[in-house]
This record gives sequence, C-alpha cells and structure tokens, in this order.
Amino acid sequence: MDAIEKPELLLPAGSLERLKTAALYGADAVYAGVPAVSLRAKTSISMEEMEEGIAFLHSLNKKIYLTLNLFTHNRDIENLEKFVDRLKYLRPDGVIIADTGVFDYVGERLPDLPRHVSTQANVCSWLTVQSWRKRGASLCVLGREVPLSEIREIRKKCPDIRLEMFIHGAMCMSYSGRCLISNFLTGRSANQGKCAHSCRWKYKMYLEEENRPGEFFELSEDDHGSYLMNSRDLCAMPVLKEVLESGVNSLKIEGRNKSEHYVAITAHAYRHAIDAYYADPESFNPAPFMAELETLQNRGYTTGFLLGNAGPESQNYDATASTSSWRAAGQVAGYDEQGRMILTIRHKIKRGMVLEFVSPYSFAPIKITVGDFYDERNGQLLEEISCGRPGQKIILPLEWGWQVADKTAEMRERAEKLRSMLLPLSVCRTKEAE
Repeated sequence: MDAIEKPELLLPAGSLERLKTAALYGADAVYAGVPAVSLRAKTSISMEEMEEGIAFLHSLNKKIYLTLNLFTHNRDIENLEKFVDRLKYLRPDGVIIADTGVFDYVGERLPDLPRHVSTQANVCSWLTVQSWRKRGASLCVLGREVPLSEIREIRKKCPDIRLEMFIHGAMCMSYSGRCLISNFLTGRSANQGKCAHSCRWKYKMYLEEENRPGEFFELSEDDHGSYLMNSRDLCAMPVLKEVLESGVNSLKIEGRNKSEHYVAITAHAYRHAIDAYYADPESFNPAPFMAELETLQNRGYTTGFLLGNAGPESQNYDATASTSSWRAAGQVAGYDEQGRMILTIRHKIKRGMVLEFVSPYSFAPIKITVGDFYDERNGQLLEEISCGRPGQKIILPLEWGWQVADKTAEMRERAEKLRSMLLPLSVCRTKEAE
C-alpha cells in the first residue's frame, strides 16, 4: 500500500438532511442505511432520498457507504436479494457488512463493489484482518476494544487493506454492541438496530448473603441511585495526534440517530482539528477543538480503550444526564426575499438571548443577539417562543441587518458576508441558562 494519506472523516447520516449537513461541515464521506437490511431500525431516509443523497455527495466528490450489517434470519433473505439488486444502480462507494453469508452473497453478485467489514464482526487483531482480506474485504472497521498500540501493529502487519476506527460517539457496555439487555427487558434487540439503551437506566442493586436467605441488602451509591453500566461517550480528540499517526485510513463518528446539530458540531470540530494537525503537526493543540465538542450534549468523555483497558473513569456512576450547559438552538432553513434569516428552532428563543452560529467556513462561532423576530407562518412579532411543534420556523432579522432603511455600503457588505458564512443547514446553539 502507498504512503498513508490524510484519513477520511466519516459521519453518520440517519436522514437526507443530516447527510447534507455532514457534507457542509467537512465530512469526506458518510455512512447510511435503510431499516430492512441494516442495524438502522430508526433511520428516516427512504430509498428515493438515498438516491438523491448519493448523487449529491458524488457531485461534491464525497463518498457514501451503505450499511448492510444485519445478522440475517431466513425472513431477511428476500429483502436482501431486492436490496442487492438495487445496489447495481445506486452505485455507493462501498457496503458495510457483518454477516459472513451476506459478505459472500454480495461478493458473488457484485464483485466490483467494495465490501467493508462492520464493527459488529468484532475485528480486534491482525490475524482477523488478514482473514477478511483473503475473503475479499477492502476495509475493516476495528472494534472499539482495540488500543492504539495494537492498531499500529495491525497496520504494520496488514499494509494492503484499509483500516477504520471509531473516534467519537456512544460507547456500548457490551462487546461492540453485541448486547441482549435491551431485548430481554423491552423486546427491542440491539442486534436488529432497536436498542432501548437499557444500560443507561437507573438500577437498584441488592445482595443476598448465602446463610441469610430472603434478607436483601441494597447496594447503592447516593441519592441518585446507581448507574453501573453507564459508559461515558468516546472522544479521541485528546489523543488525535496519536490516532492520525497510527496509519488508520478512516475516522468514524458514531451517531446514526443523532440530530443535525450533533452531525454538524462533530464534523466541524474534527475537520478543523485534522486539518490543523496536517498544517503544523509539531504545534498541534487539541484543546480548542475539545472545547467545541464540550458544547454537545454528552455523558462525559472518555478515550475508551485507545490507551489500554478502560477503567472506572470511563463510567459515569452518578447520572445519565448531559454534562454540557449548551443546547442546540436551531438550524438555518434559508433567507426570505428581504434577506432575513429563516431559522428552524430547536430550543426556546427570546429577545435578548445570544445565539452562537457555527459557520462551516470558520472555526470561531458567530454571535448574534436576538432582537425582533417573527413567526414564519403569519409574520406575527414575537417576544419569546418555545420549540412547541416540530420544524417550527421564525424569521430572524439580524442586528446590523440589511432590512433597515439606511442601507450603507458597509452594512450591505457585512450582510452579504454573513449570508455567505451561514448557508442553509448551518446550526446555532445557546447556553441553557439563557
């Protein structure tokens, strides 16, 4: 294999809008799937939207990988056959597969289509990578349990196959997602893409001593209860330099059911961090990019197994609530004929609050103080509005906006620059205290 190039940044796309948001904020590729043939039971992207999304990404010279990572039962084979037939004209850049039967089935019918081995296949050693390479795999997604020291060894022993690793997102209490807790408690199987995240729930634990049958002693920590299986979220930003120097080809962010805001901020932070490292490796400092990730809702961050076996610090035993005081506030839907911003709101908006807009074209946020704003449906002037209905939109004139009567050349220039920096799908956030 040739010298390792800058790894691709790979984002999840649970909807067409998230797919486009990921591309806007710097993803090199996205991965997506449809419910019938992947572990994407809650995905909201249809086959028609998938076609549109693939064409959109290819027009930007970006890639898309489709998830075909279900573990097949007999009832799934008919849907599998239909989906493989559609792959012939969908023309994705690869498919992500966990089941060996599916892997061989696709290879026989579409021999030129790159096949990626899913993290669900639990690839944790160079021996396993070599085995999949012999079967025809073009890429292996390494298990989250593989530390960087072993990733470097795998890269050395397996130079002729692409490697992918997770760098951000939820960590599963079980082994690479192979969990039955949700299925046992709710009937929703994690291995069919329907996990209820039972490991995040509050549990009370009791002990029964052998010689005192029927006498139960409660095991608890404090008034919050015990969250013994609540992992912090994976974040590789503190060790991104070592990740980039490990020789991995693709850096994957988890979050198939996460929001457009999550997709935007993770892509934004890692895109700028990766580019900053390659621009000046010796001076790379992850701190500002880590601060950007801290604005996301998260359970606290951990480097997981990247530095070795994860210890107690990888768990949050106190609560499952987010540790961040920031909230997603909205997403730019477009601009009206007067040049005023149309904002789809995700959080309470009121006069005087400060919104931080995250531009795809700069790392520093653009801060805007909310003045007059209007209901997009009827033009009514509003003082405050909570996010009461899905997709609710407001019209937001900007504080130095171009709608004022005295339009100086300087004001027009600033307005045009702002619009060019905050294209449709750009996101904004606000502090919870506001």
